[in-house]
Amino acid sequence: MKTMLNVALPKGRLGEKVYAMFEKAGFECPSIKENNRKLIFENEEVGVRYFWVKPSDVAIYVERGAADVGVAGKDILLEYEPDVYEMLDLDIGKCRMAVAAKESFRDDLSRTLRVATKFTNIAKQHYLSKGRDIDIIHLNGSIEIAPILDLSDVIVDIVETGTTLKENNLQVVETIVPISARFIANKASYKFKSEQIDKIVREIAAEQRG
Repeated sequence: MKTMLNVALPKGRLGEKVYAMFEKAGFECPSIKENNRKLIFENEEVGVRYFWVKPSDVAIYVERGAADVGVAGKDILLEYEPDVYEMLDLDIGKCRMAVAAKESFRDDLSRTLRVATKFTNIAKQHYLSKGRDIDIIHLNGSIEIAPILDLSDVIVDIVETGTTLKENNLQVVETIVPISARFIANKASYKFKSEQIDKIVREIAAEQRG
């Protein structure tokens, strides 16, 4: 029997795109396409076991070894800094981490800048590199409201199209970093299953080059 490779896939559209990449690379698992509520799917013939998890949890499963490999957004990797190998930029799920504010915003350097975000680590690192004194307000959702209600001066958040910002009369002030989905591997798993992992990386990279 083949050694099973455990793969954590992010639930949702991104995960479906990622699974299609794995399938093309020869790691297909037909049962994953059945309409059911199962979370774990395996194909012993090719030696792969997939499971769906919340996108922000993928890195935890991989770091702690419950999954050998997985796919996580660069935002999650920068925010939580998990101890994993980042193997490949999949070039999908593209967006950017940005600072946004009201159109009338002007940064007054004489006072502490109030920053609302759920990405507190990314925001801290960004402003630390600029030597800017900030007060972080950690929010979990609807971050765009913060500057409108004068809870914060700016927000640090993921921006895809910018439509939500425009609708709330906010605009991007600066881009911190481009974001995309990354293929990650558990460090111990990579020692023992490097052949399988490298094969996936090679096949997906070859697909990308077309």
